[in-house]
Parts: sequence; structure tokens; C-alpha cells
Amino acid sequence: MNRFALATLASLSACVVLAGMPTAASADPAEPAPGLSSMGPSPAGANDWDCKPSLEHPRPVVLVHGTGMSMTDTWDVMAPQLADLGYCVFALNYGGVREILNPNAVHWGITDIASSAEELAMFVDSVKFHTGTTQVDIVGHSQGGVVARQYLKFNGGATREDPSNNKVHSLISLGATNHGTTFGGLQANARSLSAMGLPGDLLVQAIWGPAGVQQLSGTPFLTALNAESETQPGIEYTVIASAHDEISTPPEATFLSPSDGAVVHNVWTQDNCAGNAASHGQLVRDPHTLDLVKSALDPEYRSLPCE
Repeated sequence: MNRFALATLASLSACVVLAGMPTAASADPAEPAPGLSSMGPSPAGANDWDCKPSLEHPRPVVLVHGTGMSMTDTWDVMAPQLADLGYCVFALNYGGVREILNPNAVHWGITDIASSAEELAMFVDSVKFHTGTTQVDIVGHSQGGVVARQYLKFNGGATREDPSNNKVHSLISLGATNHGTTFGGLQANARSLSAMGLPGDLLVQAIWGPAGVQQLSGTPFLTALNAESETQPGIEYTVIASAHDEISTPPEATFLSPSDGAVVHNVWTQDNCAGNAASHGQLVRDPHTLDLVKSALDPEYRSLPCE
């Protein structure tokens, strides 16, 4: 048994046992901040349920974090910046599981992605109800972009028969695992373990949870999500990738193909800023990437010069 296999088995034996927790969202859209009390603190600038969109920024922005992260981990920079620009900003934690031995510790973005999309659907309905708007814009990082696409396709976020009823105007994704990821070689290592008769399938689950397994390249979940059409009519997509992404790999697998009247902008952070070295995690804090998000939300936004 090689050193990698031994290290892997050690990590599997030491992994934290997790238990499910009730859904974080409420079926009642009129409930202010649905389930927010069970989600922990919100990032600065987010979840003001009395916020009313302005004429300049008529749609609320909903921020969706990635695997194993939380809204405060992910949006502590972007949320206050968008709020300062006059947007109504909302963020949620989804897909939570508690540690059995430490039930106060919750890990987010871990559970089945289809269930997480249902949580997002209820959250968006509440945002629309409280802001009095018919549509929102969504910004999703990593798994967050996939959760949003699942919501659009299967949970009422988009209406293929009548796009005028879409609940989402734009989806902006950062390093989303739209066509799966090798997790920087983790998938290959798991296959090597399986070939040696070791529990390779448990490696990804131990590190990234069930949602991580669903995001591996070639999974049935992603096959269903991308079947027939990768996009929904009437939605404008901005898909942002970094050539230095070490988690959503290969990075170009995030890009989408437009169909049925959808508009897709596939953008490298290096397109207009060749020296940009943003990693997967840095996509939510990198000033150039944040400018790309702001420009996607508002075409009149004037980006800062690339440093």
C-alpha cells in the first residue's frame, strides 16, 4: 500500500461524522428572513428584509455560496460592496449538516444538490415577496452556480414555456462546476484507490460530502442537469472562470453553451487582465472579478483599470 493510500485511509477514519438538519428555508414566502435564525450570522450588507430596490437597481441580488462554505465565509467582501452601490442584497446558507459529536457546528453546502435547490427556491420566493419584485439576479460561487441552475431548470426559477414568468433575470457564476470537476486531481486519486480495492468512492464524500460527489465529472446528476439544454430561455448568463482555478478543474469546464434564446457570456478573468492570478477561493474577493460581477449586474458600471 503506497503512502497516498495510507494517508487517505487515515483521513477517512478521522473524518467528522455528520448528521442531517432540517431544511433552512420555509415554505411560507411571507416569513421574513426564512430560516435565517438557523443559518447563523449574515454578511455585512445582506439580508435587510425592509430593503426596496431602486430604479437604478430594480432587482434584488441573491448570493449563493459553494461547497463546505457559508454566506459569511464567501460574501464578506462582495455583499457590502453591492449594498454600497445601492443593491438590495440577500444571502443564504443551504445544504447544512451538523456534527454528531458537536451539534453546534454546522457545515454548509454539503447535502444533495437537488434538495439545496429547493431551499434556494423558497428563499428566492421570500425575497421577491418582501421586496415586491418579480425577478432577482443570482450570483453563485462554485457549487452555488450549479444549485442555481438546478433551481432554474427543475424548481421553478425559469419557465421554459413562457420566459416572461422567469423568477430570475440573470445568473452570474464564479468557478461553477457546471460540467463537473476533477477537484484538482482528487477524482483520479479516488479512482486509483478503487483500483487497489480501497474505498475510493468515500474519499470525495469524506472531503466534500454528497454534493461533492455529485459535482464530479460525468456524474448522473450533472448529466441530467445538462441534458437537452444547458441554459433556460430568457435568462442572461455570465460565466466567469480563472485559468488559475485549482478546485473547479479543468477551469474551462465551467463554460456554458447557449440555446433557446438564452444569452451566455463566457468570461476568463484573464481576458482583460492577463496577469490576474485569482484562485478558486479568491474569485469572490479579487477586485477584477468583483468588477466583472458588477458589470454583469449593471452594464453601465464603469470597471476599474486592471492592476
